[in-house]
Amino acid sequence: MAIVKWPATAGASFSDRADILPAMKTAESIRPSESLKHVRYEIRGRLARRAHELERQGYEIVSLNIGNPRAFGLRTPETMRLAMIENLAEAEGYCHQKGIFPAREAVVMQQQARGVTGVTAEEVFIGNGVSELIDLVLRALLNDGDEVLVPSPDYPLWTAAVTLNRGRAVHYPCRPENGFVPDPQEVARLMTPRTRALVVINPNNPTGAVYPRHVLEALAQLAQARGLVVFSDEIYDQMTYDGAEFVPMATLVHDTLCATLSGLSKVYRACGYRVGWVAFSGRTHAAGDYLNALELLASLRLCSNVMAQWAVQTALGGHQSIQELVSPGGRLHESRAAILEAAATSRYLRLAPPGGAMYAFIGVDPQALPDFDDQQFTLDLLEQKHVLVAPGVSFNVSYRNHFRITNLPDAVTLKDVFGRIEELLGAYAALPRAAGRAPDNVVSVSSRVK
Repeated sequence: MAIVKWPATAGASFSDRADILPAMKTAESIRPSESLKHVRYEIRGRLARRAHELERQGYEIVSLNIGNPRAFGLRTPETMRLAMIENLAEAEGYCHQKGIFPAREAVVMQQQARGVTGVTAEEVFIGNGVSELIDLVLRALLNDGDEVLVPSPDYPLWTAAVTLNRGRAVHYPCRPENGFVPDPQEVARLMTPRTRALVVINPNNPTGAVYPRHVLEALAQLAQARGLVVFSDEIYDQMTYDGAEFVPMATLVHDTLCATLSGLSKVYRACGYRVGWVAFSGRTHAAGDYLNALELLASLRLCSNVMAQWAVQTALGGHQSIQELVSPGGRLHESRAAILEAAATSRYLRLAPPGGAMYAFIGVDPQALPDFDDQQFTLDLLEQKHVLVAPGVSFNVSYRNHFRITNLPDAVTLKDVFGRIEELLGAYAALPRAAGRAPDNVVSVSSRVK
C-alpha cells in the first residue's frame, strides 16, 4: 500500500493547497430536494419563526398555532409519569420494533372494549408519535403516482407524507356550509383506478368536526367496495363536547384493511413523550405483505421511545381524566364556549361549532371583508396584536378566509385574544382595501418575515 505524504509547506492549510484539494464551488447554494417543492407546514413555518424573533425582542406572544397542552399548563396525568419512573431500568435498551408488549396489548384491549374484534398485539405498531406512523404506513403502501383521498381541510402532515412518499393527495371537500362534514358522494366521484387509500380524520383537525355515524358508514362502504386501505386518524377520540358521538371507524370497516391511529399526545397531554400507535383490523389476513413491509420500516428506525411506552398501559387502563376537561365546567369545555361566544358576537367572524378536538376553524364573512386574505391577516395579527394563529390555506383549502386557533388557553385569555382580532378586523373594514393590501395603519410584514 502506497503511503501519501503531505507537503511540508510552512503555514499551509487545507484550503491553501489547491494542488491537493479539488476546486470548491462557493458561489452556488446547496439546493434542497425537489420532493419538498409541494410540501408545506405553516403551523411551524415562517410565522412561527417571526414569533420567535419577536419573543427574543421582548414581546409576549400568545401562540395559538399549535395544540401543545403543556404550553398552557395542562399536565400529563401523574400516574403515567410514575409508570415511566418505575420501569426506567427496563427502558435502557432497544425494544421490539413494533413496541413493548404491555403497550401493544393495552391498545388491543382498548380496541376490544370499543367493539373492534380480531386485533392482537401482532397487528399493533408503536411509533414516535402518530406523525412518524403516518409517514411509515404511507411509505409501506405507495408507489409512484398512487392516489390517496385526503380531507380538505386536512392536518397538513397527511398531504405532505403522501407527497414525500411519491403519491398524489386528492382532496375531498369538507365544506364550511356543511359543518365541515364530507359528502360521501363527492368522495366517490374522486375515486380513480389509481386510488389506494382513504384518510379519515375524526374528530377532525383543524375543524373540530365529529362525523356522524351514517357518514362514516357510507365512507366505509366506499372503501370496502374499492378495496381501499382506510387510515383513520383518531388522535382526538375522547375529546368531544356537548353530546357529540365519536364512532371508531374500525367498528364499521370489516371487508378491507383499516388502520386506526392514535396516541398519548392530545387526550393524555403528553406531546413530548412522542408515543403513538397504529392498530390494524378488518382484512388483515390479506395484508400480510403490507404488514411485513411496515415491520421492515419499523426495524430500520430500531424502535420508538421505550421509556414513554411504559406509560401507555397506565394511560389506557386508568382513569380517563380528559372527561373532566371536556365536560361542562371543565377547562377545555369552557374555552370552547368562549370561542363560540366570541364568534357569535363578532361583526366579522363565522364558525361551525366544533364538536371535538382542541381547535376551531374560524371563517371571516366575505361580505363584510371581501378582500380578506388569511395569510396577510395572520401576519398582521402577529406583528400588530402579538397573537399567532395558523392561516386556513395551510390546511390545503382553496378559499382564503379562514384561520385556525386552539382552545387550550383559558377562557379569559381567549376573550382577550378575540378582542384583539376584532380590533384588527375593524381596522380592515374602516379603510378601503385593494385585494391583498393592508390598511395604512396596519404594518404589512410579508416583506419582513424571512
